[in-house]
Amino acid sequence: MKTYRQLFAVREFRVLFVVQCLNVGSYAVASLALGTITFAATASPVLTALAMFGAPLMRLVGQTLFGSGSDLVRPRTALVLVASTTMVTDLLQALPGLGWGWRFALLAVGPLITSALGGSMMALVSDILPPDGFILGRATMNIAVGGMQIVGYGIGGLLLITFTTTQLFLGAGAALFVAVLLLRLGLSDHPPRHAGASLVRRTREVNRALLGSRVVRPLLLTMWVPNGLIVGCEALFVPFAGEGAGYLFAVTAAGMLIGDVVVGRFLDVGVRDRLIGPLRLLLAVPYLAFFLVPSLPYAASLAFVASVGYSASLPLQERLVSHTDGQARGQVFGLQGTGLMVGQALGALLGGAVASGLGVGPVAAAHAMGVMAVASVVVSLAVTPGLRRSRPGAGVLVGASTSAVG
Repeated sequence: MKTYRQLFAVREFRVLFVVQCLNVGSYAVASLALGTITFAATASPVLTALAMFGAPLMRLVGQTLFGSGSDLVRPRTALVLVASTTMVTDLLQALPGLGWGWRFALLAVGPLITSALGGSMMALVSDILPPDGFILGRATMNIAVGGMQIVGYGIGGLLLITFTTTQLFLGAGAALFVAVLLLRLGLSDHPPRHAGASLVRRTREVNRALLGSRVVRPLLLTMWVPNGLIVGCEALFVPFAGEGAGYLFAVTAAGMLIGDVVVGRFLDVGVRDRLIGPLRLLLAVPYLAFFLVPSLPYAASLAFVASVGYSASLPLQERLVSHTDGQARGQVFGLQGTGLMVGQALGALLGGAVASGLGVGPVAAAHAMGVMAVASVVVSLAVTPGLRRSRPGAGVLVGASTSAVG
């Protein structure tokens, strides 16, 4: 499977692609609305970063206890539950005058459910596509993420000029309602990948096997930590650019989209695997220029170029699939996604803390971005030796038996 025509000929993939678009677009609009409310009320970079990126910290709880739900629950049921929960929380966020305690509590509910069941989507993609179509399918789902972040943040920024944040939350909830209908009516009722196991026990055993593997652990850390530190840069877009932050979010998503198209569609396996190192560094190096406090057009160009580096996740996930057993695939993607989101949340909070420590205003935010970029480069270089153990042909498999080899 090498073309988009072949990929979108698979009906269930079309459904998942549209649902992913709706999920990401609604999330971008809702998070921009909440971030705007928070910064207007507090003028705090830390609280703004927490509002926009901090909720996935709750995924640690769910992934630790219930991560195997992605393999033990029927995929359609799991995806409907995730979308329905997020829809309800967005609609409740639309209530005028809602207290801050309730807002942050609602912010935590969706990631908690996603941590237990969110791996179902990518695991289902790997099930419904032939093996040679997975990376193209994964890249295309990433395109949905990048494209809808552009649409979500771009349109969200424009809508904030005319509409209230309450109306943005309502719009996000409406999009998720459509996603629920598509999932319920457009997907077949696939069986769970694994049955007859204790949810909590199996979650712990598989997590222990994955995180204890000398082969898999470096892959996960590479996808989690350097990316999270760069999201710490993106979390400072609002303090740095104010009303222009939506444009920075949009160009960042555009760069990610282009990187995924090129790496996922036009490069063969060997080439994209060799590009893992350069792409990981590309993700961070352009942000070093923020020590010079660039103007908005230059900042947008730098953010665009840097975000192309996110495409390193495609060959890294290709290695992850090759070194893990199919019966644990849902939890593998759930753990990878949870660690990614938690890394982004911690990176956002760290970026906000660094900016607060450096002072107030755009200059402090820009310098904090440079600091976060330095940290990302250092981590990327530090994990490089561990990545050598997962090179193609290593032949190490971490399986559903929950015992790690290597």
